[in-house]
Amino acid sequence: MSLVRVMGIINVTPDSFSDGGIFFDPAAAKEQADELVAAGADLLDVGGESTRPYADPVSLEQELARVIPVIQAIRAHHTLPISIDTTKAEVARQALAAGAGIINDISALRSDPQMIDLVRQTDVPLIIMHMQGTPADMQQAPSYTDVVAEICDFFRERLAWLEGQGVDLERVTIDPGIGFGKSQAHNLTLLKHLSSLTALGRPVLLGHSRKRFIGELTGLPPGERDQATAVLSALAVAQGVSIIRVHDVAATRQAVRLAEAVLAA
Repeated sequence: MSLVRVMGIINVTPDSFSDGGIFFDPAAAKEQADELVAAGADLLDVGGESTRPYADPVSLEQELARVIPVIQAIRAHHTLPISIDTTKAEVARQALAAGAGIINDISALRSDPQMIDLVRQTDVPLIIMHMQGTPADMQQAPSYTDVVAEICDFFRERLAWLEGQGVDLERVTIDPGIGFGKSQAHNLTLLKHLSSLTALGRPVLLGHSRKRFIGELTGLPPGERDQATAVLSALAVAQGVSIIRVHDVAATRQAVRLAEAVLAA
């Protein structure tokens, strides 16, 4: 079986729910990248706009000023793949020029009409995520009749649209968007039925690290949710998830490798 990849998170924002402000300085972000690589990260995800619930959008200039120096600093010292977590085509364009090699768009190319042009002009991998609403309003009253079926339908539509736009679907990874317009019950149902998403034929990325529903279940603050995150990561491996996006790479890497060993026995 193919090895599940662990993606380390670098939030270059002052207001991320888990580590906002800690890695806002490029030097601190580069140091964090060093630690994630040493812990065994297979790739890094750099974002300059908080997508926590009720977050306000930031300007193009702000986002560029946050992420470009960090990507340049990481690329100067590391060769592993870097993804740019953005919904803005110009941010993605400049990030690719600075050394990123993956576009991670939480809007699934629904936010910036120029993003599809950039995707067509390049051959880099693309990650698209499901989100009900926007970060500013997504947690006000998320509602589904059948959350798994509706998210599968969403990805069928997005994948068909991308293919119609001339994008090779071999480039595309899908992300169910845990915590993005979902209640605790929705998140748990998705985690139980991740195999329905892997059945769509594209790699699945799971980004559940330290999220609020874990805190609701455990009573723990964000910084103490890594063990619970690792447990859920191991369960996800059993359902065929390809990439696990987390803050604590070391703990999740251990959980993932143990899960793989059991599955391969």
